[in-house]
Amino acid sequence: MTSRPIVERQYRDPHHYPEGIAFQDGQYLPVSEAKISVLDWGFLHSDATYDTVHVWDGAFFRLDRHLERFWGSLERLRMSIPYDPAQVTEILHNCVALSGHRNAYVEMLCTRGTSPSFSRDPRDAVNRFMAFAVPFGSVANAEQLARGLHIAVSDVVRIPPSSVDPAIKNYHWLDLVRGLFDAYDQGAETALVVDSQGNVAEGPGFNVFLVKDGSLATPADGVLAGITRQSVFEICEELGLACAPRALPRAELAGADELFITSTAGGIMPVTRINDRPVNAGAVGPVTRRIKDLYWAKHSDPAWSSPVDYSL
Repeated sequence: MTSRPIVERQYRDPHHYPEGIAFQDGQYLPVSEAKISVLDWGFLHSDATYDTVHVWDGAFFRLDRHLERFWGSLERLRMSIPYDPAQVTEILHNCVALSGHRNAYVEMLCTRGTSPSFSRDPRDAVNRFMAFAVPFGSVANAEQLARGLHIAVSDVVRIPPSSVDPAIKNYHWLDLVRGLFDAYDQGAETALVVDSQGNVAEGPGFNVFLVKDGSLATPADGVLAGITRQSVFEICEELGLACAPRALPRAELAGADELFITSTAGGIMPVTRINDRPVNAGAVGPVTRRIKDLYWAKHSDPAWSSPVDYSL
């Protein structure tokens, strides 16, 4: 970035914040000092939206896609912030630069905010924008990425799209948390939940893909249209692999040649055990490896990434 910050920077020594940097109320501050009111609708009612993007080796990955989705969420929730996409881009770049992290997990978020009169009318609340950059984190740790995850499918039903639009990235996770505890009870490491028809939906912060006879499928409805999910569609097209969103009955998982999950927090992550069954004899499959390798190679492609200016 060559432009200067759009607001006054108030911080101590740059590049000395191992826990991360936040932007709140027009200033940059250590992430531990970022706070919201207990009266904020985002806290009381989960009335908020957000988007996350990662920085890898000093560059944002697919930031334009994340900004586009964030603005779509704001519009659907009838929220507004006092910044345009170019200004938010600058704020996010500044958070990363001031933190000094080369690999970071970066979030932009907007809560409904608070009402001066504690009104129950959401139109009376003043929307509040915040952002932060913290060290990069993954759904799967290094060992799990190498050997593949153990996932259990829970009977918990994902919030239906007729209730909460999955196109709006949100903090409604009680169903997903219930699914996690189901998975832990089965000795698994994370969970998938199902939709109202009993088909596979998604997991806590990730989409899922099935590979069968060289073709890929992923749940079509009632799930967040993940940016990494979209990246897989584009990578499959480049590799000449058939890939389509469709209804994915949970019974199909048992016969999968390969499974993997996708998230900004971790990228392409293999699954080598589903419930009590191994996938691909418990080994990471070749299609998953090809997609994963090209996904990370794209991080050096200027069409997919944008470098951070750390010279603030």
